[in-house]
Amino acid sequence: MSSVEEFRAEIRGWLKTHLSGSFAALKGRGGPGREHEAFAERLAWERHLAAHGWTCVGWPEEYGGRGASIEEQIAFHEEYALADAPARVNHIGEQLLGPTLIDHGTEEQKARFLPPIRAVEELWCQGYSEPGAGSDLAAVRTRAALEDGRWVVNGQKIWTSLAHESQWCFVLARTEPGSRRHAGLSYLLVPLDRPGVEIRPIVQLTGTSEFNEVFFDGAVTDAANVVGAPGDGWRIAMATLGYERGVSTLGQQVGFRRELDALVALARRNGAAADPDIRDRLTRAWSGLQALRAGALRGTDPSAAKLYWSHWHRDLGELALEVCGPAATLAAAAPYELDDWQRLFLFSRADTVYAGSSEIQRNIIAERVLGLPKEPRP
Repeated sequence: MSSVEEFRAEIRGWLKTHLSGSFAALKGRGGPGREHEAFAERLAWERHLAAHGWTCVGWPEEYGGRGASIEEQIAFHEEYALADAPARVNHIGEQLLGPTLIDHGTEEQKARFLPPIRAVEELWCQGYSEPGAGSDLAAVRTRAALEDGRWVVNGQKIWTSLAHESQWCFVLARTEPGSRRHAGLSYLLVPLDRPGVEIRPIVQLTGTSEFNEVFFDGAVTDAANVVGAPGDGWRIAMATLGYERGVSTLGQQVGFRRELDALVALARRNGAAADPDIRDRLTRAWSGLQALRAGALRGTDPSAAKLYWSHWHRDLGELALEVCGPAATLAAAAPYELDDWQRLFLFSRADTVYAGSSEIQRNIIAERVLGLPKEPRP
């Protein structure tokens, strides 16, 4: 047995043993559109993972990780999804900020922030998008200035996932007055539990609220809490986005496969599979998922991967309502209780918008991958 197979068997066995007792009820809980489900219990589960060394498996051992290879990380995420383990609550800290600090942070920042992330003692959110700077991230207007040894932050962020459950936020802010676009930005680590921070949940189509508006009105953070040099925030922010589309997406694809298998089973039960068009679309969904996995294993360009999976998943949501038929237009119960297929359809509408809209991803692919001329700007 190879080391990867041994690693896979180890995590599979651990999950089988520990997803039991009070944790057994957490199977399948949480995830996009359902982050409100059993949040406190999922937090306790993730701290249980940490206590047994199953958080941050890809981090170097010197920072509390297992130093797992890419193949072992793939095995971990796939086995975690196959076990139907609950959605992680510490993804942003573990998969985004942690690797950013390991590669670009100071030793003092690593010592301060990495241990609480690994132990799931501090949760993080991502302060990038703004009302006028969502897909066009370089247009951010949140600003920060050094005053008496502290950064003073003013501005607004939006679509901030799980900000209402987080203690910290990494914020892209303009720190050089008069700067434009990618220049003059800094990547700041800002606490959310201090005066000058207001978090307002945003009610989504699903009726739940996992996104938020975050307002900074004279919020402060220590001068040392800037990752990279002041003014170098764009480079650091892009590095974080690269980690966001890493090997953990293979676990996401296992979840996609579970949704597709359940939809095929439903189509067989309710007779929808007798429709040639439905059969063709289910088949196309299956083949598309195989292509998605092959691309992830090969290392597809991150923008191309985001573009592909988001449209695949959105199309699956639309197909789900076709399979369900007219009953899909009715709420499961008053006042607005949704079943899994309705929630999939509604929340997957956002897939092509968040984490970089499809329009922006196409421009990136055209300009940076294919070498086409840049789109004219006013």
